[in-house]
Amino acid sequence: MTRDAVRAWYLVHKWTSLVCTAFLLMLCTTGLPLIFHDEIDAALGKAPAAEGPPSSGTDVHLQPVDRLVASALATRLGEVPVFTAFSNEGPVVTVTTAPRSDSGAGEMTLHLFNGVTGAATGADAAEGTGVMAFLLQLHTDMFLGVGGELFLGAMGLLFAAAIVSGVVLYAPFMRKLPFGTLRRQRSARLKWLDWHNLLGITAAAWMTVVGVTGVVNTLAVPILATWRATDLRAMTRAYAGRAPLPRGEWGSVGGALAAARAAVPGYRPQFVAYPGSGYSSPHHYAVFFQGATPLTERMLTVALVDARTIRTTDVASMPWYAKALALSQPLHFGDYGGPPLKLLWAVLDLCTIWVLGSGLYLWLGRRRAPVEALVREVETGGRTASELAA
Repeated sequence: MTRDAVRAWYLVHKWTSLVCTAFLLMLCTTGLPLIFHDEIDAALGKAPAAEGPPSSGTDVHLQPVDRLVASALATRLGEVPVFTAFSNEGPVVTVTTAPRSDSGAGEMTLHLFNGVTGAATGADAAEGTGVMAFLLQLHTDMFLGVGGELFLGAMGLLFAAAIVSGVVLYAPFMRKLPFGTLRRQRSARLKWLDWHNLLGITAAAWMTVVGVTGVVNTLAVPILATWRATDLRAMTRAYAGRAPLPRGEWGSVGGALAAARAAVPGYRPQFVAYPGSGYSSPHHYAVFFQGATPLTERMLTVALVDARTIRTTDVASMPWYAKALALSQPLHFGDYGGPPLKLLWAVLDLCTIWVLGSGLYLWLGRRRAPVEALVREVETGGRTASELAA
């Protein structure tokens, strides 16, 4: 690699890292407890466990969904149902209510039920409250809404550029050094640089995956808007121009779920979106199904059921960009391989925090040094003239 190329890559690495480091440190710090959000929620009593068959499976042993929805609404007079979600881990059924079908997340209330007994398994929990909800929103959008999400997505792209440029610079730096070299007898700066390079190259693949999936996750709102404007509009074209179906004319959600299951055999329901919510039309129940295997459980298929007649009007797989979002969410938090994978994600997250912090330390230590001197450090691997001559 020529000196001009090394200089260009060094400048890319320097400035992309400096711009995004503070935000990446925040994301890594808040992301660490979020990796274990299920375990923390269970310890805090936010996600009580229930013994029994998964509510996403056959509903032979479950209470009628309409009865659970009625129980939820009885505690929130004047509200409407927005979502009903099912679990693969047990008979827990979650009913989400809100003042309006299009209410924001901060106005929604979650109701947890044991689907077998019909008993409430937790007090009404407003979405967006508690320590974990605070950390999740800080991690997701810094309490700035869609603008905050897109800003963090831009920081994720800079992080990806910093990783790529760092990997490119690693080759000339380590040209004549064994992998994993840690020169403890040299200056403090060189020891920090060796650790920075070692942990950086070790975690580079993981940081790239988590960074890219994080960027995809920040596009959730545009992705949903695109799906509504294209696929959902095409699926409901026959209803264009009609006034929204009044709440009093909605048919049974249990009937809609049964009709959708008949149209999509062999799949498990993940959640039902009620008419007027962000995931359905003003005239339909939208029942989202997942595959029954680990490979297909993130590949969602949606069945639209006319809320008045309770007849399935269309079935379609989610488009590729929505599937990319569905796959990115568990991959970002290591939320698909159980505790061992979560522990690995946590260790690599800590490594990333070290890489970010050491990079900032290294810049502060030589921020006034000429660029050519730093380029020379990359080319020589930080070795002295005598070491180079040896």
